[in-house]
Amino acid sequence: MGFSIVIPARYGSSRLPAKPLHDIHGRSLIQRVCDCAAKSDAQHIIVATDDERIKTAISDVEVCLTRQDHRTGTDRLAEVVDQCGFDDDHIIVNLQGDEPLMPPIVIDQVANNLSDRPAIAASTVCVRIDEVADVFDPNVVKVVVDQKGYALYFSRAPIAWDRENFPLQNDQPLPIDAAHFRHIGLYAYRAGFLRKFVHWPACPPERTELLEQLRILWYGEKIHVEEALESPGPGVDTEVDLDRVRRIFAARVDP
Repeated sequence: MGFSIVIPARYGSSRLPAKPLHDIHGRSLIQRVCDCAAKSDAQHIIVATDDERIKTAISDVEVCLTRQDHRTGTDRLAEVVDQCGFDDDHIIVNLQGDEPLMPPIVIDQVANNLSDRPAIAASTVCVRIDEVADVFDPNVVKVVVDQKGYALYFSRAPIAWDRENFPLQNDQPLPIDAAHFRHIGLYAYRAGFLRKFVHWPACPPERTELLEQLRILWYGEKIHVEEALESPGPGVDTEVDLDRVRRIFAARVDP
């Protein structure tokens, strides 16, 4: 099975301007993400950006210049799919341009899971939540799945709600049998589905939660969710995140 990775990289981040170009131990953030992609089994890696400065900074993978008016990274992916003329069945992994510590084995995992399930729209991964604070943090997206591993709902709220034990204080442990999962924003899609998805209007739950994946469920499609084979390291949204990731790379024997 072959698949391509598309890495959306927008220059104009409000919380961390010029985010893709910030240095992480001798390489830019976007180059670090490309390094993760290169260690996967992907046949093709493309950075999708809206800015010539990012294109100029990348030398080792293909760069696709896209429009500046895209609302989401998925819209940017769909433009790349059309520019490259991918067949409808071709698998595209959406690797966010601020995830320099995404394990390559997890990239392969989402691609393989989609390949094994020809009837579904997308595949993604999650990790078990161990901290009470994460359950109640609206910036931590939670997911509940059914017995076959298909998403029932994604939310910023603490789902599933533990009626017998919630709410908890941050210094209290989660119940031993708690099953709360954090969604990791790594997706695999087929090119034909992306072409269809971007023409669907945003749905009410998506507008409320600001979670684009809810549009897929709203229109009756399935998303496969599996626990990640390896827990990803932190992404980069803020200056604090950037400093933390820099320390991780600085501590590596082979950074």
